[in-house]
Amino acid sequence: MNPIRTLFSRTVFAASLTLAVAGVGAAPAGGGAAAPVNDTGGDENFRLYGVDVQSGAQRTLTPFEKTRVQVVGISPTVTDRILVGLNNRDERWHDVHSLDLATGKLTLVKQNDGYGGFEADRQLNLRVASKPNAQGGNDWFRIVDGKVEDKPFVSVGLDDSLTTAPLGFTADGKTLYWLDSRNRDTAALVAEDLATARFAVVAQDARADVGGILADPKSGQVQAYSVNYLRETWNALDPSIAKDLKFLDEQLDGEIAVTSRTLADDAWLVAVDPVSAPATTYRYDRKAGKLTKLFVSRPELEGQPLVKMHPLELKSRDGKTLVSYLSLPPGSDANGDGRPEKPVPMVLLVHGGPWARDVYGYDGEVQWLANRGYAVLQVNFRASTGFGKAFISAGDREWAKRMHDDLLDAVDWAVKSGVTTRDKVAIMGGSYGGYATLAGLTFTPEAFACGVSIVGPSNLQTLLDSVPPYWEAFREQLYRRVGDPRTEDGRTLLRERSPLFRADAIKRPLLIGQGANDPRVKQAESDQIVNAMRDKDIPVTYVLFPDEGHGFARPVNNIAFNAVAESFLARCLGGRYEPIGETLRQSTAQVPHGAKYAPGVAEALATK
Repeated sequence: MNPIRTLFSRTVFAASLTLAVAGVGAAPAGGGAAAPVNDTGGDENFRLYGVDVQSGAQRTLTPFEKTRVQVVGISPTVTDRILVGLNNRDERWHDVHSLDLATGKLTLVKQNDGYGGFEADRQLNLRVASKPNAQGGNDWFRIVDGKVEDKPFVSVGLDDSLTTAPLGFTADGKTLYWLDSRNRDTAALVAEDLATARFAVVAQDARADVGGILADPKSGQVQAYSVNYLRETWNALDPSIAKDLKFLDEQLDGEIAVTSRTLADDAWLVAVDPVSAPATTYRYDRKAGKLTKLFVSRPELEGQPLVKMHPLELKSRDGKTLVSYLSLPPGSDANGDGRPEKPVPMVLLVHGGPWARDVYGYDGEVQWLANRGYAVLQVNFRASTGFGKAFISAGDREWAKRMHDDLLDAVDWAVKSGVTTRDKVAIMGGSYGGYATLAGLTFTPEAFACGVSIVGPSNLQTLLDSVPPYWEAFREQLYRRVGDPRTEDGRTLLRERSPLFRADAIKRPLLIGQGANDPRVKQAESDQIVNAMRDKDIPVTYVLFPDEGHGFARPVNNIAFNAVAESFLARCLGGRYEPIGETLRQSTAQVPHGAKYAPGVAEALATK
């Protein structure tokens, strides 16, 4: 997995899956157990836990301090052990161990002296190692008899670094599947014959990268692939499952995901996300052609006024297509054409990463904001992933420049289309979205009515100086995409694009949220800009959580910040809000500065 792809996001994307690293299971671990990972207070020093599915009994499998565990390999047939990476010897690099799931015994498989990652086959043998190269890309090396070969068998530069990576082996170990953008723009699904070293394109789409795959549970042969442009679409390669995909598409309304398959492949678990209703999981009996409803993920949301999401293709000022999503407040779009009957206040919600993307699907934050009376516009600005390597590279060293122009162009569209009015647009986001918020209020101080920045970096120089040591493998790539602090020109660029040094330009209300344990965007990033604004007597409200990291994971803290945010937005844009009430008292929230500038905060703090 490549952390640069979601540098300022809590979600790690890896080819055919999305793995939320905080508190989401790695995979079934055999023997009626699951293997989830979790950290402490958001510090991202993840531990692996074994949980007995029947009893709920839990035990720590990697009980190490200041250590970040990675799941390296899991097999559908080798069920008594998995491969994990631990950086307790050298915090920069993860040594690979075999973990016995019954006893918890760790056995060293490979000491890591500078490799960014490893790929194992279905027998849990390490077969490939990756290493960053001087061009900001990656080299991949074969591992033969436990030894990494000297020369790479695949090498890519910066442009292909986020769109080329191995996906996995077939069961016989003879084929290695890749996502591969070499000699093309969008990432194709490619099969490498390991005996002949020949690569064959299996599937590709000119609009977007190949995203997910479905592989035969026993053979590992890819049977279907997905492409996510405006929405995710599945395409069968193997006729034996074409009818299944067609049946599911006809029977289920929403985005469909096959989350698990039996080894006999007679039953699937299928989740469907309707967007305007909570997701539901079904058991699909292939032989009988029958769907059995198992559970609704959020039953408390059934029957609630959840809103639709409208996919859009917007245009940037230089002609790029910006895949975007618009959600409207309940009751504002009587004829269902995706436009409100009259303009409504709008929140421009900017995704993190920036090497990530917004997708069509249920989004709790979007639904919350729409419920409060706001249109919510999400824009896949340049540098967003999923739309080919040229679109990613168009964002290189364009922080606060062309990346920001894309956001402004989307707002212009919303105003011209009657979605909102120029004076009723807020900008909000976390991670890179927090940076975009700070950039919006400093580089274009009159473009937005207000801003909400969550764990957003304010000084790109200090941000890059403080990246976690376990990102060492991706440092060169990071410098080439953001700005190189090792050169005078690079340092000049980083300073020019840092909102901190334009803090005195801020004219609109600003709310900042920060986790004190954030290892990616450290607390100093928020402290710096708050202090600069305080020194200039510019109003800002700063909410700090001492037990959170890169985002707010604890429900009481998330609710508390949302309560403050919706009160803040109500004063700015005029939407609905609920009184802050007891939410701050029930959380760990601290307000080091500016309680008086946000409605209800000072009063709520008085009850803590």
